[in-house]
Amino acid sequence: MAGRLTPEQRDFRTALRTFAHRECGTRARRDALTAETGGPHSPSLYARLADLGWLGVCLPETYGGAGGGMTDACLFLEECAHGMVPAGGFITSVITAKAYEKFGSPAQRKAAIGGVVAGQVLSIAMSEPGAGSDVAALRCRAERTENGGWLINGHKTWISNAHLATSILLVARTGTGGDKHTGLTMFHLPADTPGVEIRGIDTMGGREVNDVFLTDVRLPADAVVGRTGHAWTQLTTGLNSERLFLAAHMLGLSRRIFDDTLGYVREREQFGRPVGSFQALRHRLADLATEIACADLLVWDVAARCDAEPDRLFPREASMAKLKATETAKRAALEGMQMMGGYGYATEYDMERHLRTAVVSTVYGGTSEIQRDIIGKSYGL
Repeated sequence: MAGRLTPEQRDFRTALRTFAHRECGTRARRDALTAETGGPHSPSLYARLADLGWLGVCLPETYGGAGGGMTDACLFLEECAHGMVPAGGFITSVITAKAYEKFGSPAQRKAAIGGVVAGQVLSIAMSEPGAGSDVAALRCRAERTENGGWLINGHKTWISNAHLATSILLVARTGTGGDKHTGLTMFHLPADTPGVEIRGIDTMGGREVNDVFLTDVRLPADAVVGRTGHAWTQLTTGLNSERLFLAAHMLGLSRRIFDDTLGYVREREQFGRPVGSFQALRHRLADLATEIACADLLVWDVAARCDAEPDRLFPREASMAKLKATETAKRAALEGMQMMGGYGYATEYDMERHLRTAVVSTVYGGTSEIQRDIIGKSYGL
């Protein structure tokens, strides 16, 4: 990646690494930060990232952002993951902000994008108990009221960062009949709206995802984001950024896992020498380094393409990047745990945390199976 960065981006990377080392460079510091929410997000650290102006890295200057592109956002995400910076609210926030940037009204853009730049967390609610990979099967219903507003009832689940969010970009059904992909609408939903109940779901990774219950929630007419009944088309335009951001984050985690594993096998001795000197482990690390390098090339190539043609969709390439980076991270964590033996399984070390983070990455944002299906269909299969 280094050869593809501008001087400004190289300086940004240096600043990110310095910040991560200073603020999150020890296990004790990371544990103290993540204890704030019981999950991978530290509000106090996030506020400092906002003060530095980094949360608006790829958002418009009009709303206080830095005006950067996908490459800049991927750089931020990769380095935060490698430095174990607990800024778990960023991915959903920037994905949601990009949707507002494309389809929101001026007032919605100012509130949402300006909020992200200032350190607010945003969330997006699509999945339901009966609509996971098949998102278009959602049943959450929004109906017109007599005053032109909306009455919404339904249940969303696995909603990342809803418990931290100032507002939620809600996808609900406003029309019936015809293709299931039609009749879906996006709504700007302040998280404190009466009738909204957010309940955390306990997971291996701590407090990250939530059930969101909507009971007779009333929204004004101008809460619609974009065009009524066109949410599916609007959602597909954001797939480049969602999948690429997730890929960049997992690329950074893969690098961190490799570095941690390499450091361990260089120091751990058995049979009178470092365990990394045995061919069985040396070859494993060689293969892993090659896989990470392949993921790196793919992620940064897709980012460059998106920056060169910002209005073009890259469904095949974005799915490839997400598939390769997340599966590589999962493999790296499993290999790292195996090479560290019992220490990889112990909570004293970071490897077990790496594994929990990596495994779920092959599920959220579209499972690996869904990514493979998208790639296959792009070839007419």
